[in-house]
Order: sequence, then C-alpha cells, then structure tokens
Amino acid sequence: MNLCRECYGIIGEGVVAEKCEACCNAFDRVEEFAEEIVKKMSEYEFETFNVGSRVWGSLKALQEYLSLKGIEYEVKQRFNLMLAKAIEERTGKRRSLNPDITVLFDLETFTFELQIRPVFIFGRYLKRVRNISQTRWLCGYCNGEGCEVCGFTGKKYVSSVEELIAMPAVRLFKARDAKLHGAGREDVDARMLGTGRPFVLEVIEPRKRFVDLKELEEAINSQKWVAVRDLEYTDAEKVREVKTERHRKTYRAKVVFEEKVERERLIEALESLKGEIRQRTPTRVSHRRADRVRVRRLYDARLIHHTGRVAVVEFEAEAGLYIKELVSGDNGRTRPSLAEKVGVNARVDRLDVIAVS
Repeated sequence: MNLCRECYGIIGEGVVAEKCEACCNAFDRVEEFAEEIVKKMSEYEFETFNVGSRVWGSLKALQEYLSLKGIEYEVKQRFNLMLAKAIEERTGKRRSLNPDITVLFDLETFTFELQIRPVFIFGRYLKRVRNISQTRWLCGYCNGEGCEVCGFTGKKYVSSVEELIAMPAVRLFKARDAKLHGAGREDVDARMLGTGRPFVLEVIEPRKRFVDLKELEEAINSQKWVAVRDLEYTDAEKVREVKTERHRKTYRAKVVFEEKVERERLIEALESLKGEIRQRTPTRVSHRRADRVRVRRLYDARLIHHTGRVAVVEFEAEAGLYIKELVSGDNGRTRPSLAEKVGVNARVDRLDVIAVS
C-alpha cells in the first residue's frame, strides 16, 4: 500500500509514496486546511477552540480492515492534534475541552464545519403587560405559516417575553437566534412584577461573545412591555438549575365572587385554606398536560382589600400551584378551594406574580 510518512508511521507497513492510499494526503495538507479554517474562524470572537474529525466511508472501512490485522490506525487522533497545533500557531488561541468554537473536520470529503458554543446570560425579567406569552407561541391553525386566524403573523399572540429579550441580544451578539429558559412561567394574562422571574437566555451562534451586559439591559428596557435586571454571564448548567429549582412564589389576585361575602367569613376561609392543596390537571390546560393529581402547598393567604363581591388577595405558594383553580375549584378538580371554603362561586379577574423567591 502506498502511504504518506504519517500513515506509514501509524500502520508500520507499506511503501512511502507521493500519493497516500490511506488518508488521501490529508496529513500533507494540514497547513492548507488550517489556513481555510482560520479564515472562517475570524468571523467570530473566541478565546478557546478544539478540533474533532469524522471518519466514515472508505477510511472507516480501512480502519476496520487494519483492526482485523491487529493494527490500530488512529488517523483521527493524529490528524486532530496536527490540525489543532496549526490553528493554535496562526491564532494564538488555546485549545480547551469546553471551547468557544469546535472545528469538526470530515476526513472523507475534506470539508469542515464550525460549532459555536452558545453564550448564556442569567437575569430576572418583569412582564409589565398582559396578553403576551413567555415564549414564542405559533398559531395553532397554520403552525407559523400565517393565516387569516392569526392575521398572517404566524403567532397566537402579538409578541412574547422571549422575543422582546431575544431581539436586542441577537442584534448585539450578532447571533443567529436566542432562546429563553424561564424558572416556570406566568399565565399569558398575568403580569410578572416585583423582583422579576429568574431566566437564562441562550444566545445561539454568536459572532460576538463579549458584549457589555449593561448595554444589553438598556436596549431591552427601552421597550415598554418587558424589562430585565441583574444580568450576568453564566453557563449551560445554570439552565438546568433554573428549570428544576422549585421557587416559592407570591401572587396578587383580584377575586370576584358571585355574590357578596362578609369580610370575617372571607378571612376565615383564607386562613383555613393554608396547607396541602390537591389539584387535578386544570381543565384549561388538560389538552397539553398529563391528567394527574398534584399535591402542592399554600404557605399563606392574605386579604389586602375587600368590598362586597370583590377582594384582592395575596397568595404565597409552592411552585406549580395553579392560583386560578385554587380560587374557583375548577368544578371540584382542585380541593380545597377558596370558593368551596366560602361557599360562593369565585373566579380570578386579574392576576399578578409579585415575587419569585
């Protein structure tokens, strides 16, 4: 077999020749490949990189054939090391196991792709208006294509917290997209006030990595509907933490009763409501959530204002407790409920989240 010097050194048999039948002279072209890769990498800000490669087709078949003969043809390891050194020399950047950019080289076709590690930003958001969703919500009739039902927007709601935070980030980081990971979510018709809801923004394929987060905060907060605070760079692990932590939440609800309720009776009902609440999946979300009974805890229920049929109540609850159903009972699917305790039908007319601990 005709081999280049590198392949001859690995295989240990054959003839050193100009044209290598094993790697097709990939080793001899490392400098050429490095030049092309570095040119593409220059479009991105980065401090660290790594190199990986794919082996398939004829090269993989050769590896398997040599393995049967007891020869380990570790072409990927040798090639990755040589290519990484060539890139390192040209850029002055260092290799890392958690790199900003990963070069994935195809040893069969001599092509490559760059995998850009996302930028992760932790913070808290406030949603100042009702009737915008937390994340992008496509129209259920056209699945985002645009139709008469959605006014040809492709969306169920005019905007979302995700879009209003992501758009300035995409612009400043020169990214392809951005995705919001929230610590739970408020209802579309509820506001998120107080100290705000924790979130992580995942900025996808950023060309810039080192943006001043004060500038990003100002760009987002210049809009009317959403504001952010306490922005800081973080990592992918923070997404898991934000999504799995069980935050204690405080809600303020305007409750409307079917008939007048005495103040003392209402205060007694709120006091007796504290403790374990058993909730079967609410009717309003049963089409997209598993139908099961969840047990959640109500820590506190305070009457803030009351006149006849209307009350303003603050509820402090474990994450996952549905407040609207805690008030109405949802036809017996939530027990106990405020309506059950008072003995009068009740519903939430307005709802705000005022703290996520």
